[in-house]
Amino acid sequence: MLTDLFVIVIYFLAIFCIGIYAGRKQNSLTDYALGNRSLPWWAILASILAAEISAATFLGAPGEGYHTRNFTYAQLCIGTILGRIIVGRLFLKPYYDYKVVSIYEYLEKRFGLLTRRTASMVFLVSRVLASGTRLYFAGILLVIAYQFLTGVTADADQIVLLYIAALVAISVATTIYTAIGGLKAVVWTDVLQAVVLGVSMLSALWVLFSNIPGGWSSISAAMNGGDDWKFFSWGTGEGLDFLQQGARVLGQEYTVWAAFLGATFITMATHGTDQDMVQRMLAAKNSKAGTRAVIVSGLLDFPIVIIFLFTGILLYVFYQYNPANLPADTPQLHVFPYFIIHELPNGIRGLLIAGLLATAMGSLSTALNSLATTATKDWYQGIFKPEATERQLLRCVRWGTAGFSLLLILVGSITAWYVVHHPEVRIIQIALGIFGYTYGSLLGIFLLGMLTRTRGSDTGNIIAMAAGFFVIALLTELIPLPSGWQQYVPEIAFPWRVTIGTLVTFTVGFCFRKRRLPMR
Repeated sequence: MLTDLFVIVIYFLAIFCIGIYAGRKQNSLTDYALGNRSLPWWAILASILAAEISAATFLGAPGEGYHTRNFTYAQLCIGTILGRIIVGRLFLKPYYDYKVVSIYEYLEKRFGLLTRRTASMVFLVSRVLASGTRLYFAGILLVIAYQFLTGVTADADQIVLLYIAALVAISVATTIYTAIGGLKAVVWTDVLQAVVLGVSMLSALWVLFSNIPGGWSSISAAMNGGDDWKFFSWGTGEGLDFLQQGARVLGQEYTVWAAFLGATFITMATHGTDQDMVQRMLAAKNSKAGTRAVIVSGLLDFPIVIIFLFTGILLYVFYQYNPANLPADTPQLHVFPYFIIHELPNGIRGLLIAGLLATAMGSLSTALNSLATTATKDWYQGIFKPEATERQLLRCVRWGTAGFSLLLILVGSITAWYVVHHPEVRIIQIALGIFGYTYGSLLGIFLLGMLTRTRGSDTGNIIAMAAGFFVIALLTELIPLPSGWQQYVPEIAFPWRVTIGTLVTFTVGFCFRKRRLPMR
């Protein structure tokens, strides 16, 4: 384990050195939040990838591969590419033209202050809940490692305490370099974290493949199910009429229809209306460089997801040949962490732990930076202290980083408690599904602003956003349906929630009208 600890210590030292170095010469909120708009597109590309591949993906995607033994999850990459092309071509230029720091400033210029503040608050609440939920994943490997090293078999309450300790440790480390270095620290540490992630996953694949007796022939022999190796799934069934087929498609997460429509709308929302992602694109020298970064990141997403899913498939095959090595009650989400701790050799195990930390810290640092920036720009300066100096803004955004870190730890701890007491939950759907309730409302309003000149108004937009949320809440029974309605309402899987929410919000908002405003 000394070799593993050495690898992890070197990783942390490199992260802190980058963060401290990047924090030099920051004299304004723009310097801190956007890196003075001077970062190269390839670094922004690496940062986008590092932020997307959270600990939820690092553990959840191999878990999906292990569970399904196919690549249907990767279909969603089709929509992620299409969505990023739209974001690059439609969203980024107005953001650059208006020189916004918080993208919700655009909504004030297009519609009014009420729309800006409402959208900003929707982002803040959604991002805290989603990033806090994802933070839970970072603790899984550390908890398993602790139990392996100490030989302690902890009860449920003790496991929750171990999770909380792990989340606090990761969050404190990430908060320090993020608060000091701002977006420059986030981006340049993300570059390192992307490299660590890539090397660690390829190492895991190599070890897995090397330890399966018979190599590829054994893998093929073990993968003999009807859906094994499947990539495309239409989600339809035999003997169903048109409406029944539609209801069946809407109830499934990974289908061709969800890939082309659902994932496209999700990506437009997460990469076009979420300060978390857009902020790094605005750090490029111009909109063309930002567009290049986001589109190329979409192209690279596909092979990355394939690697994660293939890792899960190999885990399934490995434990088919070594069933005694895996406890029978191991949750799907814990299979990859269990393999890392119990099967990998020294050094490579440390590299994989560093890879998990890289994914967790990469997505966490981005969330903290965007949350603090939005709160400072839209609320502290926008409401409480419009005349704030740059020094006061920098102080606020740094303290905001620490404050939001505490909130994320709280949400992550609650998630850990829930999952420990309900191990059957497929948490990747929860982590991805949170956005479905609110991001359709955000995307609908942004599209209304960018695709029309006179439609939408401050008051109408609030009604439209509420309608989008209300419809999704009803369809998913977050709000109980009236008695007898259940038979008429199909189950809505998470890829479709943003799509439906967007269409409802856009349609309602389109019914309201405002005087013509110049878009450029």
